[in-house]
Amino acid sequence: MNTKLLLPFFLAATTLTACSIAPTYVRPTAPVTSKWPVASGIGTTASTAPQSGEQPRTTDIGWRSMFRSPKLQRLIEESLTNNRDLRIATLNIEAARHTYRIQRSDLLPSINASGSFTRQESRSGTGQAEITTTYTAGIGTTAYELDLFGRVRSLSNRAINQYLATEEGRKAAQTSLVAEVANAYLTYLADVELLRLTENTLKTRLDGFDLIKRSFDLGAKSRLDVAQAATLVESARVNRAQYQRQVEQSKNALTLLVGKEIDPKLLEPQPLADLQILNTLPVGIPSVVLLDRPDIRQAEFSLKAENANIGAARASFFPSISLTGSAGFASANLSDLFVTNSSALWSFAPQVTLPIFQGGRLRSNLKLAETNRDIALARYEKAIQTAFREVADALVARATWTEQLRAQRALLKESDQTSTITKARYEHGIDSYFALLDAQRSLFEAQQNEILIHQQTLANMIDLYKALGGGWQ
Repeated sequence: MNTKLLLPFFLAATTLTACSIAPTYVRPTAPVTSKWPVASGIGTTASTAPQSGEQPRTTDIGWRSMFRSPKLQRLIEESLTNNRDLRIATLNIEAARHTYRIQRSDLLPSINASGSFTRQESRSGTGQAEITTTYTAGIGTTAYELDLFGRVRSLSNRAINQYLATEEGRKAAQTSLVAEVANAYLTYLADVELLRLTENTLKTRLDGFDLIKRSFDLGAKSRLDVAQAATLVESARVNRAQYQRQVEQSKNALTLLVGKEIDPKLLEPQPLADLQILNTLPVGIPSVVLLDRPDIRQAEFSLKAENANIGAARASFFPSISLTGSAGFASANLSDLFVTNSSALWSFAPQVTLPIFQGGRLRSNLKLAETNRDIALARYEKAIQTAFREVADALVARATWTEQLRAQRALLKESDQTSTITKARYEHGIDSYFALLDAQRSLFEAQQNEILIHQQTLANMIDLYKALGGGWQ
């Protein structure tokens, strides 16, 4: 084959480059202040960019460093492997990657080999039949568009940004999953502690009820004392049924997040106080770190994709040039197909299409692309504002939860002393059983609240870690 015949075609196809007419992308200014709330307890800063020598950002802290308890690490590992929502997010990445590769392939000519065999009968003017046979073989391309105005390249840029947005979406899904598993495990441990507290309290109250009942039978106690003791017992039974239900529901929620049946060893309870969670996060960081959150990066890539789509819509107003060409051989005999110079053949058919009247379709497509870009911009700004609000809430709550836990533990200590003293005074006939009843109720309530506030304090650290972009590494 005389390849010189195709040289001008392939040279034109590979050397002509597009001049993109898509709008130049400029990252929008974040619609939030650069300072965190003053009540955060970790300091504020007016800077809008990381300073040299500052501490690592939360996004640099992997979840293994944040959650150090072996059981919790195992649960998170299994959830990352088996959780169906995360699996769907991962498969979406694969779909977006293949879509991008399909779109990118339009930037290069597609070359195909072809071969044919034709046998036909025809009749001359005298009516005599003639049978002819033709063999052909060649290579060529069909309708390759010269991307002079950047339409194909803009679509390729859109596809790559959609792919990157999908990948950031998977990271965001992982961040949420890690935080949800950690919080679900906290809830399970807290419910187990509350159930154990209630069972121990019920046992103690049953013992007290039996003692008062025997005293009543001997005439030493009044019927009112027996009734009051019974209210304590039944109240503990109500709480026990409630916490039994909550423990099982918490276990079900954790199983759903993990995505498989959980090894019973991982559900063996441990005190909340023994749960190893990093309680110190980087300080003095500006709000610009929110731009590293996967969900915000996802929104920005989506914005870039819609920005590139405007370029494709603009290019549709200009002429499009497509090239079709082929070169090969044709012969009446298969054995002579590639050996006879006279059997060589080629074709080259450029085509120019200029839009003249489209009934407003092209202009509407451009307006639609610009509107989609504006929608993506609003979503990007909303994502930043939502992230700032989540961080601000977590920071404000951080100091208050710590103070509330300290105060609750002091209250628990005093309630325990009050219950002990009131019990002694009742046994010596100084206080009524009603006073002892009130003291025991206050002690039980203080014990319950201490567990719940401790859980919420730890959960606040998890929420802050997630809000600052940690958890996907």
